Amino acid sequence: MMKIGADEAGRGPVIGPLVVCAVAMPADEYDNLIKVGVKDSKYLTSKKRQELRNWFMTNSETKPWYHSIVICSPERIDSSSGNQGLNVLETELFAEAINALPDDIKKSVVILNDACDVKPQRFSDRIANQLSSWPWPDSTMTSEHKADETDPFVGMASILAKEKRDDCIREISEQLGFSVGSGYPSDPNTKKIIPQLLVDSPHPQLRWSWATVEREWNKIHDKELPKRNFAPKNQSTLF
Repeated sequence: MMKIGADEAGRGPVIGPLVVCAVAMPADEYDNLIKVGVKDSKYLTSKKRQELRNWFMTNSETKPWYHSIVICSPERIDSSSGNQGLNVLETELFAEAINALPDDIKKSVVILNDACDVKPQRFSDRIANQLSSWPWPDSTMTSEHKADETDPFVGMASILAKEKRDDCIREISEQLGFSVGSGYPSDPNTKKIIPQLLVDSPHPQLRWSWATVEREWNKIHDKELPKRNFAPKNQSTLF
C-alpha cells in the first residue's frame, strides 16, 4: 500500500510563491521517516531540512518514492484572493500536485492532506472533485488540521515544499540584487524593502492583494493600487 502526504509552504508571505508538495511512498516507510527525524518543517533548522531533502532525493533514485511540486505565482494568489479565496485555491493546488504523481501508483493508496479549511471534510471533498479518475481503486483520502505535525509523510511533503519556496526566495533576491528576507510581512528585512518594490508599479513577486502592500503603496502613491488577474503561463509543476 502507498501513502500520499500533501502540504503547502508560503500561505502567508507578502513576497514569492505558495508551494504545494505531494509525497508518495510505501506506507511501511513510516518508521524510517520517524527514525531520520522527519517532522513538520517549522520545527526543523534549515540545515536539517536540506539534509532530509537530500536524503529523500537520493533514495528516490532507487526506491519507489515520488513527489510532485506545484509553484503558485503571486499573480494567481492575488486573483484567487479577489474571487474564490485562498482556501479554494489551495484545493486546486493540492489536486494538481496529487494528479501529477505517477498514474501507476494510484491504487491501494491512503492520502492525507494538511487541511487549511476549518472544515477538513470540505477540504477533502473539494480536492477529490478535482482528482483525475477519483475514486482510485481501494483508496481513501482524508484531511486533518496540523497533519504535518502528526504524520511523517505529510511532514516530508512540508519539508520539500518549504525547501522549494526557500529556493524561490533566494532566486528572487539574486534577481533583485538585494535580500528580500523570508518574504513574510512580520520579517523586518522583508518589511523594509517593500517600498523599493512599489516605486513605479508593484513588483510581480509581490502579492498585490495583501494589506501590507496596499498600506505601503498608499504611502507612496495617490492613485489606487492596481489589480491583476491570473495568467496560466505563470503556473509551473515540478516532478
